[in-house]
Amino acid sequence: MKKKQKEQKDTQNRKIQNEVKDNVIYVDGSREALESNKERAAKRGRRVKGIIGVVAIIVIAVVAGIFNSFLNKEYKGFRVVERTESNFENTASYVLLDGNLLKYTPDGVSCINKNGDTIWSAGINMKMPMAVVRGKYAAIADLNGNSVSIFNVEGQVSSLTMPYTICDVDVARQGAFAVVLESDKTNYIKLYDKNGKDIYEIQTTIDKSGYPIDIAISEDGKKLFTSYINMNGTTITNNLAAYNFGDVGQNANADRMVGGYMFDSQVIPKVEFVNNDTVVAFGTNEINIYAMKEKPSEKAKIKFNEEIQSVFYAEKYIGVILKSGENDGEHLYKAKVYDLKGKHKFDMNIDFAYDNIYATNKEFIITGGSDCIIMRKNGKVKFKGTLNGKIINMVPSGKRLVYVVTYDNATEKIKLKTDKTASQE
Repeated sequence: MKKKQKEQKDTQNRKIQNEVKDNVIYVDGSREALESNKERAAKRGRRVKGIIGVVAIIVIAVVAGIFNSFLNKEYKGFRVVERTESNFENTASYVLLDGNLLKYTPDGVSCINKNGDTIWSAGINMKMPMAVVRGKYAAIADLNGNSVSIFNVEGQVSSLTMPYTICDVDVARQGAFAVVLESDKTNYIKLYDKNGKDIYEIQTTIDKSGYPIDIAISEDGKKLFTSYINMNGTTITNNLAAYNFGDVGQNANADRMVGGYMFDSQVIPKVEFVNNDTVVAFGTNEINIYAMKEKPSEKAKIKFNEEIQSVFYAEKYIGVILKSGENDGEHLYKAKVYDLKGKHKFDMNIDFAYDNIYATNKEFIITGGSDCIIMRKNGKVKFKGTLNGKIINMVPSGKRLVYVVTYDNATEKIKLKTDKTASQE
């Protein structure tokens, strides 16, 4: 009898053991104990997962904090990585072209790579060269002259002689360019492809349309925005006109005009496509932002009590520099930055007389004398300090923390560092 009872108990135990999972410990003779162990194991698993989750959140937060601190670090000093002595040409100017420096004078154009090596040179003959860069192309035109040339990082692409005096020029990302030409009674806006092939011509008369003071061409070369000033006795009006050279413009009317705006108390000296579908009109004390996928429509208007001193812009932000008010005598100027919806992002005080602003999608550089400020687009100061001489030009080199600075007697590559001392390798 006892033997039979023992066999039955062993059979029951084996059944229970078959139900045991993972690390649940079986206690002899108790299904309730088995279920209790399962529940404890489940709770333990949930507790472990919870701990892992909390640890993961802490790790992510720490990493994010370190990364954010790294991105927003302010650098106090710099070291000179490379210095080349040279006699600076008073007529030389520099712009950034696809990661390289484009140097131009009335006599020639040269492209300098990140290592400071000249990769090509080309001769030009201009009295007052003006350079405009978009993407991989640069247009250099002789203001009040007749010649215009297109360049990329490989050299000269095309060169044209205009029939009339050049008043303005702009270039698209794919190399198409537009020029404003002035004759006695008629103004012309001519659009060309990068090889100099004539695409379209717009004729305007000073009596009817006014005098074109600025033009902007979209990145794809299919849209044009112009600013005209018209003087009728003592009355001054400013008209903006939008043109479309695609299908929409062709179906609109004969002159491809698809929209326009008139201002009777505002002069608009500068218009610019900051990206392919957004154009900004910078006035004397007002900014107007327009969406223009095909036809223009107003997105935002920003008004200022003070007169705008300078403007700067990139693909996702615009900025102005104003004189500081009487109650802010400690600072000479104030920079104000906005997004493309017209929303104010941040202000920045400028304590020196600036003479140059260079803006990229990530930061903008303000220089004057030997003083310099590099400001990130999020409003955090990257660098603020004094360099080794009067700064003629300062642009990013394309390498992290390295900038190319041109003085009147030398060109330096400097690398920002965290401490205040300046050093030279």
